[in-house]
Amino acid sequence: MTTFRVREAADLLGVSDDTVRRWIDAGRLASTTDAGGRNVVAGAELAAFAQTLATAGEQPTPGLVRSESARNRFVGLVTRVVRDTVMAQVEIQAGPHRVVSLMSREAADELQLEPGVLAIAAIKSTNVVVELPERS
Repeated sequence: MTTFRVREAADLLGVSDDTVRRWIDAGRLASTTDAGGRNVVAGAELAAFAQTLATAGEQPTPGLVRSESARNRFVGLVTRVVRDTVMAQVEIQAGPHRVVSLMSREAADELQLEPGVLAIAAIKSTNVVVELPERS
């Protein structure tokens, strides 16, 4: 099961660590503790919470744009994967943005995509490529 520390969850939700801790303390976001005694949030739980925030309109205000490119990369959490025999539909909640990608089932299986997995939607033109970031 994929889990995220409070700082990682805050970055993905676009809020401060303290906000995530308050949500955990208030019971809005479920957490457990890891072997080191730190609060962690299950990836699937965080993905569902991100969708709830986006639906409720509780979205962070984006900062000023310093620069931009033709290729955009959205870091987010996989919220849904629908597979058939050949294709897969993958939904990613990246802050207030819901990104949907159609890819081969083989690619989705190789990436082990499932709700709660951290992923990057790299967008160029009409193609969406899903990447997995390195995690330390």
